[in-house]
Amino acid sequence: MKRKILGVLLSTTMVAGMIAGCGGNSAAPAAEAPATEEAASEETAAEETTEDTASEDAAAEETTEDTASEDAAAEETTEVAADEGKVLNVYAWNEEFKSRLTDHYPGYEEVDATHGKIGDVDVVWNITPSDDNAYQNNLDETLLKQADAAADDKIDLFLVEADYALKYVDTDYTMPMADLGITDADLADQYPYTQSIVTDSNGKLKGSSWQACSAGLIYNREAAKEVLGTDDPDEVQAAVSDWSKYVETAKKVQEAGYTMCSVNDTYRVYSNNVSGKWVQDGKLVIDDNLMNWVNDSMELVEAKAENTYDLWGDDWAKGKTPDGKIFCYFGPAWFFNFCLDADQEGTIANQGGWGYCVGPQSYFWGGTWICAATGTDNASLVKDIILTMTTDKAVLKDIAQKDADCVNSKTVLAELASDDSGNLELLGGQNPYQQLAEGAEKIDLSNLSAYDQGCNEEFQNAEKNYFEGNATPEEALDMFKKAVMEKYPEVTVD
Repeated sequence: MKRKILGVLLSTTMVAGMIAGCGGNSAAPAAEAPATEEAASEETAAEETTEDTASEDAAAEETTEDTASEDAAAEETTEVAADEGKVLNVYAWNEEFKSRLTDHYPGYEEVDATHGKIGDVDVVWNITPSDDNAYQNNLDETLLKQADAAADDKIDLFLVEADYALKYVDTDYTMPMADLGITDADLADQYPYTQSIVTDSNGKLKGSSWQACSAGLIYNREAAKEVLGTDDPDEVQAAVSDWSKYVETAKKVQEAGYTMCSVNDTYRVYSNNVSGKWVQDGKLVIDDNLMNWVNDSMELVEAKAENTYDLWGDDWAKGKTPDGKIFCYFGPAWFFNFCLDADQEGTIANQGGWGYCVGPQSYFWGGTWICAATGTDNASLVKDIILTMTTDKAVLKDIAQKDADCVNSKTVLAELASDDSGNLELLGGQNPYQQLAEGAEKIDLSNLSAYDQGCNEEFQNAEKNYFEGNATPEEALDMFKKAVMEKYPEVTVD
């Protein structure tokens, strides 16, 4: 059945509302879904059906068939509009995908900060920061108008993150990759977890990513030499190989005049390794591993070995320079490029002063997925962008080498790990790709849920009050539960 989203996309409760909208047997969404057509006779199909129509007159009479497999051909198919669009509208929350397309997509020409050209198609970038949920709010409002929007105003591509991908994937506002003509064989070299995140409840793949975001511990080499007597990745890994060793090392780091990191840096490592989902049988469940994070973090905060700085804040960012006296950050490969300021003089990254190891537990963080918007009038171009940016091995290797990213190709990562082509200057010439590839194979999404973004944010917000002495452990948990009740009223909270 098609999924209803009207009223959900504008909800401040976001994912909670999405779940209500996706439950049960729902009618078609308010925004027009792709039209379906009954099987035509062979004679009619031979006379009237063509692919990639050449003119507006023909487009009114002809249809395009894009089926991914013989099995799919027996089911309903989605009619894809002919490529008549002169404007490609792309919605994103930052410059990441824009920079990737500008630098790596053949034939892309940059016009200015918000416009580009691909052949005779104008590319318009609609970039809204994620702060205060602004990106999703803007995307939601525009998607609700998609069916009635003028051709040049329709969204063609939009980007989603893992934390809220399900909100969009399980609706008719996203097109199945199969309906674009993208097959399982096209995507066979990708890591399975990157596809699981954007697969809807009917088993249809609704997006593709150029990234594989396994993550680890990024450490200050000079601090490691001072505290541990070595900056060798294997030796540093031995010192942080589990949480008890990590806590022990953090206290040594503090004694040497450094701070290990922020409690918020370690959160995702713990939260990625929980034993169950946030909501089970309609009831909020606080996993034991999250309480381990609370207890370990408080021990280190009291020992002044970790701080409580918010991610991306000015105080947190001071660790990018030697004077910041931070031992480590936690992050995936996109962290190398976007967070460590390697192009700025005086930073540790600019001096090749970071190292990489797996850390206490394997985990992943984030990633960006490209989704095709239902109603796009640039279907062939959208298809080519997705295939080029997420499956072309030459393009993916170029992204890895020029942007220090971990790409979504088993073949490319194996090549990078096998020789010096994967060495990164900001890591002092270290090659992290074998570790990153092994981490991507281990990613387990069995506990991923539509409640993750809201619950994770509210849990950290509440526990900060405890870490900073503004609440008791019980009061902090009560704050969290009240926030969940407000955000997700359908969830039972003890």
